Amino acid sequence: MARGSRSVSSSSKWRYCNPGYYLKRPKRLALLFIVFVSVSFVVWDRQTLVSEHQVEISELRKEMSDLQNLLEELKGDSKGTTNKSTKEVLDDPIDIQRREKVKEAMLHAWSSYEKYAWGQDELMPQSKSGVNSFGGLGATLIDSLDTLYIMGLDEQFQKAREWVANSLDFNKDYDASVFETTIRVVGGLLSTYDLSGDKIFLDKARDIADRLLPAWNTPSGIPYNIINLSHGRAHNPGWTGGSSILADSGTEQLEFIALSQRTGDPKYQQKVENVITVLNKTFPDDGLLPIYINPHSGTTSYSPITFGAMGDSFYEYLLKVWVQGNKTSAVKPYRDMWEKSMKGLLSLVRKSTPSSFTYICEKNGGSLSDKMDELACFAPGMVALGSSGYGPEDSQKFMSLAEELAWTCYNFYQSTPTKLAGENYFFHSGQDMSVGTSWNILRPETVESLFYLWRLTGNKTYQEWGWNIFQAFEKNSRIESGYVGLKDVNSGVKDDMMQSFFLAETLKYLYLLFAPTSVIPLDEWVFNTEAHPLKIVTRDGGKPVKNSNEMQKPPRIGGRKEGRSG
Repeated sequence: MARGSRSVSSSSKWRYCNPGYYLKRPKRLALLFIVFVSVSFVVWDRQTLVSEHQVEISELRKEMSDLQNLLEELKGDSKGTTNKSTKEVLDDPIDIQRREKVKEAMLHAWSSYEKYAWGQDELMPQSKSGVNSFGGLGATLIDSLDTLYIMGLDEQFQKAREWVANSLDFNKDYDASVFETTIRVVGGLLSTYDLSGDKIFLDKARDIADRLLPAWNTPSGIPYNIINLSHGRAHNPGWTGGSSILADSGTEQLEFIALSQRTGDPKYQQKVENVITVLNKTFPDDGLLPIYINPHSGTTSYSPITFGAMGDSFYEYLLKVWVQGNKTSAVKPYRDMWEKSMKGLLSLVRKSTPSSFTYICEKNGGSLSDKMDELACFAPGMVALGSSGYGPEDSQKFMSLAEELAWTCYNFYQSTPTKLAGENYFFHSGQDMSVGTSWNILRPETVESLFYLWRLTGNKTYQEWGWNIFQAFEKNSRIESGYVGLKDVNSGVKDDMMQSFFLAETLKYLYLLFAPTSVIPLDEWVFNTEAHPLKIVTRDGGKPVKNSNEMQKPPRIGGRKEGRSG
């Protein structure tokens, strides 16, 4: 057979190796089989009669192998078992287009930060200047590292990496929030280390974590929520009456456990796990804790119970530490506490009239308040993620609850003139929902839940909702020098702040909503509450913390190459 007449020439073989080409053309699939048989005879003939053509025989064998593998893929697809590579080949053109739009939005946000606020914590787009909201730690830069990496924005990532290596300095005479610094800075650096394998990020994460550790030196082990990064003096904010805040004290577990795993030093894990041990001693049957905790006694004080501000991520981390440890017996106590909390959540669920929007109340003492924060819109994603750990009946019950709550959260957006959600909503009999605090600061919680629901159900409706929200941000929040929030979602009046979590969370979840599921797969990664993915590491009960560098090399992310071109 002449080289130019081969059925799969070197210039066109990639088109013929695309399974989608044959799935849509059954006759060509039959022709493919005939070609396969013909090539087999040609190879046999060449092997026995034309020994001088060994190079061509080798090439033909490779083509035969490719064709045979393709037939196996097509066979698997006909049985409903399309493998990962086939799914990526058949990537939806609309998804490709949409994630490119989100990627362009990230580039716009990042280039604006780079131009007007480089190295500072956050950009004020209308003023075209930076502001150090977190003590001058480069919060937006660190928060954006893994987003840049996942999207394949290598040039921007490398420039940010050089700033981290050469300019990032934590020796600041600044009273920092332990919570905010952990989720944004420790989490962002650890995630980027897990993604890239670059040790500079692990070294920097350890540096800042060491500066935070004295906050846990309290009589009970419940941390103070504020610490001076230079002097190590810790305290609580005055407005809490000396109490520690539930979310601020119970949302460091993922990051500090991961840091112990990556470094082999157990001290970080010990500090944060002791907090859960203390809280579990008096953990109520409904799993609901007030938002204020006494750092001296470790007991809660009379205060609201909420899945919104100051309560939210405590419940999120009970579930996610279980996921992070690969759901072994060593982390089952976290799952047990979380399931108790879900019983409590069910007691707070109500439906509006007349439209039956499902929502989560807040609780004060014995009375319920028909108010729900947009912050609580993380809950649909959390409930969906945790539903698989139940038996079939309860699993379906909680997945249905997640879907109902997501519909409510989506309507937080759809119910305003700008199609952007306010900060919180009130529910009144016969009137459904009405916006309370009416600003929007580019929050991610609803799109986060849409991402989880799409990944876990495959229902493309959640992609459509996410796309509508993205378009509302583009219409109302995008300006020439970045993205801004709204002072009022009814009037559309703009503020002057591009929150770092817009780049860390909102745009990352929107991008992943339209990316193949092989990009940050949920059976290999767990997201912290700032959307920084951390590698899942199986935990064995009773064994000391291992250095994860000894267990495995940091992985390369499937789909990152696709992110550059797709």
